[in-house]
Amino acid sequence: MIFATGAEVAAGLGIPGEDFIGSHAADEFVGWYNGRPDFREARFDFSHETAVVIGQGNIATDVVRMLALTTGELKNTDICQHALDALAENRVREIHLIGRRGPVQAKFTQQEIEELGELPDCDVVLDPADLVLDPSSQTELDDQKNFNSKRNMTVFESFAKRPAPTKRKRLFIRFLQSPVEIRGGDRVESIVLEKNRLEGDPFRLKAHGTGAKETLPCGLVFRAVGHRGVPIPRVPFDDKRGIIPNNAGRVIENGKPVPGLYAVGWIKRGPTGLIGTNKADGIETVDAILADLPEIPPCPAPDTASVHALLSSRAIQVVTYDDWHRIDAAEIARGEANGKPREKLTTIPELLAAAKTAL
Repeated sequence: MIFATGAEVAAGLGIPGEDFIGSHAADEFVGWYNGRPDFREARFDFSHETAVVIGQGNIATDVVRMLALTTGELKNTDICQHALDALAENRVREIHLIGRRGPVQAKFTQQEIEELGELPDCDVVLDPADLVLDPSSQTELDDQKNFNSKRNMTVFESFAKRPAPTKRKRLFIRFLQSPVEIRGGDRVESIVLEKNRLEGDPFRLKAHGTGAKETLPCGLVFRAVGHRGVPIPRVPFDDKRGIIPNNAGRVIENGKPVPGLYAVGWIKRGPTGLIGTNKADGIETVDAILADLPEIPPCPAPDTASVHALLSSRAIQVVTYDDWHRIDAAEIARGEANGKPREKLTTIPELLAAAKTAL
């Protein structure tokens, strides 16, 4: 059996006040405006002028973009109507994008960060002092293979040279800061940030607090600091790392491989890497399976009919590829009425009903 369940839940900050009203995982927000049924009933209070986004990867830029765009810019996209209606009341004017390490270590891709600089109604503000590098970061930047950091630094430098902001909204990109506490009664009123310094060798730099702290008033906090896997019943799990413990893909329990159990992808190694990394990771696990094959007991022959019979006995509706086309057609037809590419169906009953409509 191969476990390829990924890292499906958002990682936490592990700080006081993280559970206050107004503090959200970025995944919750992104899922809400994209129409994921499990986030359909989420609620966000956009009546505050300042929002803080913790994290400096592409999910963080998705959150920033949605907070910075106007309703007029969003209305012809495929954003869900319930999100569009809520964002029409958006009063956020300042967005602070916070990273615990420096500009060289930021995980943005060039295209994503460039697009933040092109927002029609939002100026980017970046302090040139934040681009002064420590020696190890400079070594990282000078590495010939570190293309992404070089491209990002070029964009950051262009942001730092921009004239004083004039647009209605402002995005502050801030490095070397970590959240240490969210304050308020039962809802977010401010966040305490600690200034960091970087220590360690190039490409292994870690952020350490300096003790210098700043309290930033805000009403919304979004965390975009990665993901972790979740336990599977009766399968070994490393709760600290959020993965299934393994050796080259072989699931490990009490230091020994569990015969016939394997892991691959983010549940195997954690939420790192892109398609190329996953290919190499998959090959490693397959090689382990092939090496173990003579010792693995034979499995029963696949029996599709039995699977369908089991699902039917439990009244579980199967959604086929043809059914997906029916859902797709229904969403496109709903969107046409409002001049949008599509209007997404955002509840499971709606999706299942559309799956059985005639094309």
